[in-house]
Amino acid sequence: MSEHAYSAAERAAIYRAIGERRDMRHFSGGEVAPELLARLLEAAHQAPSVGLMQPWRFIRITRRDLRQRIQALVEDERLRTAEALGQRSDEFMQLKVEGINDCAELLVAALMDKREAHVFGRRTLPEMDLASLSCAIQNLWLSARAEGLGMGWVSLFDPLALAELLGMPAGAKPLAILCLGPVHEFYPAPMLALEGWTTPRPLADMLFENQWGEAE
Repeated sequence: MSEHAYSAAERAAIYRAIGERRDMRHFSGGEVAPELLARLLEAAHQAPSVGLMQPWRFIRITRRDLRQRIQALVEDERLRTAEALGQRSDEFMQLKVEGINDCAELLVAALMDKREAHVFGRRTLPEMDLASLSCAIQNLWLSARAEGLGMGWVSLFDPLALAELLGMPAGAKPLAILCLGPVHEFYPAPMLALEGWTTPRPLADMLFENQWGEAE
């Protein structure tokens, strides 16, 4: 084992947070203490980013009327998604897809504007800005789980409509509506699996050696 490894208890805690992280939809209200929210956002801010561009921007939503308008955007997209799903539309409409009006904190995670100026690491893979923001969201997610808080990533929205609602500059793009706060309990497995929407596939199906499609 590497001399730089954490202790067994510390390693177990990290793997536990990863294994028990859930995309939460059910929240119990309450609140997130300011110092705890600051700690979680600092963890997000420590994420890796290509070329150290730090493309993430977080908007904390504190106005109740704004929450309701964001929820309305999500509901509009939920209906459009159901229509696009065809035969599975009724099944989809039975799923709970967000906890916007129930969570203690609501955040919008977005990509900054003027990202085209950052070429380092993005010349052939411009989407690495999105990958960097995703790393920040994952940091926030895992830190929240370690602190006993639930978090849900809502992606059912029109990004242009949400950007306009939040006064984002041209070129900025919202990627996630993040519901954060206390929960009664964490799902024992991914909610979509529990609801029978899909079945998670094992790592073995996604691990190749040397050539695409060749298993180890």
